[in-house]
Amino acid sequence: MQTETSNVKDIYQRRFNQTPNEGVMRMMMWKILVHTFFQKFIPSTSTVLEVACGYGEFINQVHAHRKIAIDLNPDSKSKVSRDVEFHESSSTDMGAIPSSSVDIIFMSNFLEHITKEAVIQTVRECRRVLKKDGKLLILGPNMRYVANDFWIFWDHIHPTDDRAICEMLEIENWTITLNIPRFLPYTTKSLLPNSPALIEIYLRFPLLWRFFGKQFFIVAKC
Repeated sequence: MQTETSNVKDIYQRRFNQTPNEGVMRMMMWKILVHTFFQKFIPSTSTVLEVACGYGEFINQVHAHRKIAIDLNPDSKSKVSRDVEFHESSSTDMGAIPSSSVDIIFMSNFLEHITKEAVIQTVRECRRVLKKDGKLLILGPNMRYVANDFWIFWDHIHPTDDRAICEMLEIENWTITLNIPRFLPYTTKSLLPNSPALIEIYLRFPLLWRFFGKQFFIVAKC
C-alpha cells in the first residue's frame, strides 16, 4: 500500500491478525489458489516478483527459480519465506530491482489503494524491471460487482474496474492476453468456501465465478 509505513503496519495488523484461525485459513486458501490456478502462469524456471506482498501469502507458495517481494510494511520481511528476497520499497520506485530482470510480476488487491498517478508510475516500473515479453498478473476488486461494499475499507482510494485497468494498460502499450471480469469473491471473509476441497471445486468450475466472482484477474504482456 502506498501510504506511510506506520499506517500500513496498523492496517495490516488490524485487518489480518484478528484471530489465529483467520491467518491459518488465509494461508491455506492462498496455497490452493496458487497451486490450482496461479502457478500455471509462472514457470518454475522464472523470476517472479510480487508487488505489495503483504504477509507473503502468495509469494511463499509459488514455485519459481527466484522469488522477490516488495512492500512498504517492514513487518512483511518477517512473514515471507527464507527463499524470498524482500525489499522494503514503494511500487513507484523499485530501484533495488535491476531493469529487465524479472519474468513475472503479480499484484493482488493493491491498485485501489494508490492514486491514479501512482498506478501509472507503478506499471511503468513494472515494465522497466520485466524482461521482454514478461507478464503482469493483476487481481483486484471489480467496481462493477462490488459497488455496495467497495468503500468498506478505509484505505481504498479509487475504484478499480477491469475495463478501466485494461484501457490504462493498453494506453501504456501493454498487450492484454487475459481478462476475467469475475473471478474470486470480494474478500477472504466472503463467500469463498472455507475448506480445501470446496475451494478447489470453486476454482475448477468457472460457472460458479459468474455468481460469486467480484474480483477481476488480468494478464498483460509488455
